[in-house]
Amino acid sequence: MSQQGLPFDDEVPAAGHLTVWPPVLADLAPAWRTLVADFLDSDVGQRLSARLAERLAAGAVVYPPEPFRALALTPLDRVRVVILGQDPYHGPGQAEGLSFSVPAGVRIPPSLRNMFKELQQSLGVVTPPHGSLVHWARQGVLLLNTCLTVEDGQPASHARWGWEVLTDALVRAVAQNGQAVVFMLWGAHAQAKGDGIDAACGTSPHLVLKANHPSPLSAMRPPEPFLGCGHFALANDFLSRHAQKTIDW
Repeated sequence: MSQQGLPFDDEVPAAGHLTVWPPVLADLAPAWRTLVADFLDSDVGQRLSARLAERLAAGAVVYPPEPFRALALTPLDRVRVVILGQDPYHGPGQAEGLSFSVPAGVRIPPSLRNMFKELQQSLGVVTPPHGSLVHWARQGVLLLNTCLTVEDGQPASHARWGWEVLTDALVRAVAQNGQAVVFMLWGAHAQAKGDGIDAACGTSPHLVLKANHPSPLSAMRPPEPFLGCGHFALANDFLSRHAQKTIDW
């Protein structure tokens, strides 16, 4: 448990919201901790912190309860796959600090259902009874949203507050870390975020996979439909060829 009562592991409640800002970062691995601390000390980070503190003081309900949980569960030196989301779920009890993931017991959202459908079609993975992706995160899948907080019932309400500066830095850090990584970029937003992957490390050793977002609105839309993309199988094949352990999806 962190010093201010914000747990960084499975102790986090299925239903909860952010109560303290900024959180203690001691439970983050050193590489992530340094990046986050430097961001929070920057002008952009200080402005973001001030806005978050102001909204919390005004009684706003902000999700998730742990904005940095993806970093806590997946240290930089263990990242093997990156899946980029946009912003956290904005309904009560949904967001658990991991892109696309919801706590066990919460109804599985449509995009995640399509992800499970693709897994079943490409790898024969049996659809789980819950939507928590913590087991992916613990295997080295960085489930990173590009914006790390949102207000109840207001999608994208904290977009352009400054989170994008931090998450750009996190993606660059993964790209420059010296280990071949799979980047799964689904939809225009994630693909734009990935534009700097090659630039961050020169000749890229990474596998960058692109498709439409798994949302029902776009999952089957040409020219790059998500359903049938085979990304999960391609990721495991890439990891195997680079002498890395595959992901148990």
